Amino acid sequence: MIAAALRDCVVNALEDLKGQDLLALDVSQFTSITDFMVLVSGTSNRHVKALVDAVLEKAKSAGHPPLGVEGREAHEWVLVDLGDVVVHIMQKEAREFYELERLWSDMPADTGSTS
Repeated sequence: MIAAALRDCVVNALEDLKGQDLLALDVSQFTSITDFMVLVSGTSNRHVKALVDAVLEKAKSAGHPPLGVEGREAHEWVLVDLGDVVVHIMQKEAREFYELERLWSDMPADTGSTS
């Protein structure tokens, strides 16, 4: 699966469960770690858990199991590493505190899936 298709798969899973403030950043020109960084907010720890589960399920069914998942204990900030796509699923308070968007503010952004 190419990186853009995996990003679209992740974005669709997050949109299906009403993830908030969805942001997909193309970081391929700036880092060799990943091609896309996806950030999304959940409204509660239960919503974050549901978003994480949906991403994992969609990625696995597309033949792309995660390389790692961190932060599932409290579901305040969960990082899902899919290799070509790294997903940060955060509660609003954690997202505002860490301001990851600011770190990547000079990057081209895509706020939804592309065809």
